Amino acid sequence: MQVTARADYALRAVIELACSEQEVLTRDALASQQHIPAKFLESILGELSRSGLLTSRRGSGGGYSLTRPATEITLADVLRSVDGPLAGVRGESPEQVTYPESTKRLRDVWVATRASLRLVLETTSVADVALGELPVPVQELLTLPGAWERR
Repeated sequence: MQVTARADYALRAVIELACSEQEVLTRDALASQQHIPAKFLESILGELSRSGLLTSRRGSGGGYSLTRPATEITLADVLRSVDGPLAGVRGESPEQVTYPESTKRLRDVWVATRASLRLVLETTSVADVALGELPVPVQELLTLPGAWERR
């Protein structure tokens, strides 16, 4: 899985909002605290607002806030808001891909890959990351042999 800069920045901004003691943070505050280019972050915050994860307030004292508790927002929610579906094959959903007989089981591999992404991203909330308390199944994956090795 390749995580785009857009997805990484979106997750970091939402997690920063969850960690903040202030109810509302400005784009510039989020950008500064997470070392994200402010102009790029502006478009990401707009997408997150349009998807219903954030609300924005204008004027002095304005900025962005979460629309619901961080415990109710999964990492998958954020990723889908900025990048679309979690797994695709040439722009199609895995179950819609067809292959010749010799490679037909490849579709099953793509569906299983999507399921494994969901296992992590749909069960981990923004609050889990903000509090440093990842779900047990995610913690267990981190202990698998080779989990921390680049291949």
